[in-house]
Amino acid sequence: MTTPIRIGSRGSQLALWQANHIAAQLRQHGHAVEIEVIRTVGDRMQDPTFVAPATFPDGTALDAKGIFIKEIEDALAANRIDLAVHSLKDLPTTLDPRFTLAAIPPRADARDAFICEDHWGLHMLPMGSRIGTTSPRRKAMLLALRPDIEFVEMRGNIDTRLRKWSEGQADALVLASAGLDRLGRTESVHQRFSVDEICPAPGQGALALETRANHLNDGDATLYTAIRALNCCDTEFATQAERAVLAALGGGCQLPLGAYCHVSDDHWHLHTMVAAPDGEAIAHYIEKAPRNISPTELGELAAAGLTARGAREILDGSYQPQAS
Repeated sequence: MTTPIRIGSRGSQLALWQANHIAAQLRQHGHAVEIEVIRTVGDRMQDPTFVAPATFPDGTALDAKGIFIKEIEDALAANRIDLAVHSLKDLPTTLDPRFTLAAIPPRADARDAFICEDHWGLHMLPMGSRIGTTSPRRKAMLLALRPDIEFVEMRGNIDTRLRKWSEGQADALVLASAGLDRLGRTESVHQRFSVDEICPAPGQGALALETRANHLNDGDATLYTAIRALNCCDTEFATQAERAVLAALGGGCQLPLGAYCHVSDDHWHLHTMVAAPDGEAIAHYIEKAPRNISPTELGELAAAGLTARGAREILDGSYQPQAS
């Protein structure tokens, strides 16, 4: 690249770590890089005095994922930036056709982490303990393991949540391991849940490098090629398969659904889980397939296996346990 690659990023500590991490890799490949901080509606909503509008200025409806990405994608579309660095789990399963994911770099730890100083595992918490989380997936899967626990709505970035926990607003936290690892805030992490206890959100732990789609066909492929060099093929496949499960079962980020794909014994293993909001019903399925399968096919096979175990009924609230 003869001109700097302009990266757009939210201003949170984790988002800036991610942007600087990618910038450093691009510089190692000989490219000049600049970072522009973009404040999103989701960032402004962290301020208790901020009153969220009914819609974005262009009339687009606010949604749980869009509040953290729309302004960044607007800057990308307007050619103010060349690259957006996202947490992949924050992106909708179907991208706006103006954009493409140029690369998915190697993934960090996808598991969820248990944060508590006095009790070093979920099973050690006293009855009725309070866990800080806002995730429907984590709540449902935690209740399946410990139906006695209670939840505290705890929003904000990692430092804010850790501060609120240290002030006693909750007895424990459950957060993504990847963010804690990236920021070096693992001092109170004493348990990382296996993917069959609390199945991670599709794409958790992975970064998504988003560019304008016209780089693929407008003759200016230099930028896309520069970013594509950071891609990890196994991570890209695994996260595509996970997102295919989510798409097959509704695509919403508020679904209490987990999916995690990895390679073992030269086969793909796709772990999937759906839990009822009260934790009373759970569907769990693992699809194993040879390496030559497509990620979409693998995800759809896993979604079908999960559906056969009652996933759709659990999600719509109509699940009835079978008589023994």
